[in-house]
Amino acid sequence: MAAPDPTDARPEGAAPTTGALPPSADQPAGGPPAEPVLPEPVRSRIVVIAAAALPEIPTDEMPPQLRKVAKFAPNRRARYGAAAIAAALTNDPSLRQRVAARALVEAGELGTAVSKGVSPAAADPVEVAALAYLMRPAGWRELVDAAGAAVRAEADRAAVAELIRDAEARANRAEHDRTVARVEVEKLRDELARVREELGQLREESRQLSRTLREAQSQQRRANELLATERGRAARAAADHDAELRRLRAKLADAELTAGTARQSAKEARAVDDARLWLLLETIGQAAQGLRRELALDPADRLPADYVADAFTDRPAAATSTRARDTDDPARLDDLLALPRAHLVVDGYNVTKRGFGEMPLEQQRKRLITGLGGIAAQTGDEVTVVFDGAERMHGLPPAPRGVRVLFSRKGETADELIRRLVRAEPSGRVIVVVSSDREVADGVRRHGAYPMGADSLLRRLARS
Repeated sequence: MAAPDPTDARPEGAAPTTGALPPSADQPAGGPPAEPVLPEPVRSRIVVIAAAALPEIPTDEMPPQLRKVAKFAPNRRARYGAAAIAAALTNDPSLRQRVAARALVEAGELGTAVSKGVSPAAADPVEVAALAYLMRPAGWRELVDAAGAAVRAEADRAAVAELIRDAEARANRAEHDRTVARVEVEKLRDELARVREELGQLREESRQLSRTLREAQSQQRRANELLATERGRAARAAADHDAELRRLRAKLADAELTAGTARQSAKEARAVDDARLWLLLETIGQAAQGLRRELALDPADRLPADYVADAFTDRPAAATSTRARDTDDPARLDDLLALPRAHLVVDGYNVTKRGFGEMPLEQQRKRLITGLGGIAAQTGDEVTVVFDGAERMHGLPPAPRGVRVLFSRKGETADELIRRLVRAEPSGRVIVVVSSDREVADGVRRHGAYPMGADSLLRRLARS
């Protein structure tokens, strides 16, 4: 911003000498005049004139609040800087006089007339009031008031014209509504005539329906009479059916009584036959005892399985005898499994942990059960494998044919389950128990089983 010229000797608030207007004639000497209340159209026109003149005013002579507004585009100054421009024109007479000088040049003859305090008859009262406010000639307040009155009169005329147009529009709408009402009345009359005609038709149809209803009611009464007759017949048929049912139930009771009697008779006959059979067997037994006495046979205190066991212990001390006494020899296991109806019982984890303990338990079980399936298929013997476990394990493959897979119950070990299996077998049957546990071997040996070491089975599985 340029600094003020120190050689300028104009008093503060005075207008510049070039192109300036003389001070207002009605300005009081003691202070600024009281500003009149401007009509809105007049105020807007004054702002537009001042906004157009702002670029021609030097920056150092322009009020600070308008310097930013002066940089706006022409169409934005009056819109966004209206309040600042109006305040500056009110408070800065020098600015107002500069704007008035430019407006005087642009207004031409109208500006000259207004500067003399004259308002041409054909001039726009808003333009006259704006120029008078800026130039402030003698009697400018009267020109502003007259412009305000003209603006209010114009507004009143516009309002009256609007009211007249509104009244005319309402009259036109009323006339249109009356026309529409007349048309609707004609339609309603035609509709009434049609409804009356339809009403006559409906009355005729109602009379016909009434006759049809009376005929239907008469038919319903006849149907009800027939229904009552049929119900009586059905009741009599039901009574006859109940009587027949009671008679058949009585016959069924007699038949059941006869059947009970027959069953009792058959039971008594079977008791007689049992007595006869017992007598026959007793006779045969006595005859057998007589024959035993006749042949002088002593009672047998050893079973065939005992002789089989002796066959593996009484052989000479040769290579074969040494092999027979070796509980880890697969050849001895083959000899035992070759005996009729042999039963192979395997201590599962004792064998798997000795043979392939590096594998997971699931793989150990799977490998052992698969190998035992091959032995069962080759020998036809019964094979049972026992594992420790409170419940059946998941992940087991389907057991091969001839192989029984057992898990010890909660609170019981596999060793105890093996001993129970051995005790359950009949005396004399060949039972082979594979386990390297000495306690298991001693326990099953006392019950007549043949204990074999885990290595014998592992070698047998490796060979097959």
